[in-house]
Amino acid sequence: MHIENLKIFSDLVESESFSRAAKMNGITQSAVSQQLKAMEKHFNALIVDRSQKRFRLTREGTKLYASGKDILHRYEKLCSELLEMKKIISGTVHISTIYSIGLHELPPYMKMFMQAYPSVNVRVEYRRSNLVYEDILHNSVDLGLVAFPSKMRQLEVIPFHVDRLVLICNPDHPLSRKKEVRIEELAGQKFVTFDPDIPTRKAIDQIFREAKVEIDLIMEFDNVETVKRAVEIDAGIAILPENTVKQEVKQGLINAIALKGNKFSRPLAIIHRKGRVLTPAMRKFIANLTGKKSEYKSSAASAGK
Repeated sequence: MHIENLKIFSDLVESESFSRAAKMNGITQSAVSQQLKAMEKHFNALIVDRSQKRFRLTREGTKLYASGKDILHRYEKLCSELLEMKKIISGTVHISTIYSIGLHELPPYMKMFMQAYPSVNVRVEYRRSNLVYEDILHNSVDLGLVAFPSKMRQLEVIPFHVDRLVLICNPDHPLSRKKEVRIEELAGQKFVTFDPDIPTRKAIDQIFREAKVEIDLIMEFDNVETVKRAVEIDAGIAILPENTVKQEVKQGLINAIALKGNKFSRPLAIIHRKGRVLTPAMRKFIANLTGKKSEYKSSAASAGK
């Protein structure tokens, strides 16, 4: 038995998918199946109940997973501590982020981090919000970047920025001449917005509900870039994070108008799975995003001291 065997088995259990576990470890799906069979032969026990349609562990498999996770945690903690002793900041930081943060918030942080730690490889995947959470819960990535973070007992949530929401419209739209608008002035306006399951959309809907304002919803999209394109052709107006529209405003493609009130902000956060051992590179990356000079310490790391 090797640590790699336990890592693959752990990924299989948490993802409940042979194909996903294979992708996470850079091997074939067949290799994952062979690893599982080898473990069952080694322990002389059935680990996965193959009589069930859904992925399900046997009693022995559940025990092996729990003990294996403990071994993996200790091993990862040891590796992290040895790197710290050598003052080595290297390796890979794998990030899953929603499009708006990855395209508009992350680049300056990435530039600073890569200049400071050129030996670290940062991999970024652009995902819908629900898939970012899924990636974190399945341990497919190291860190997630989300807006309006959800509280879950399995997650650590670290705030790192608050963005302002603004109204955007085509320069020829009647509202474009205003410097500030009240939410009540938007009643009956044609709106372009995000899909209903996206957190920023949910927050905007809540603002309209509380103000008892009804709008004419004409288009829904799953990313900020498509919403902006629709506003550019004057299909409707939209409410978006200010940082995501700076370039288009500078080019004169759209106008951004301040929204009167103190509810128009979008909190951004870093998320990772509770109990995950963070390497020095991961902690440095978190410190870079939060702007703190000292390294971020996870609750798991703090509890071990």
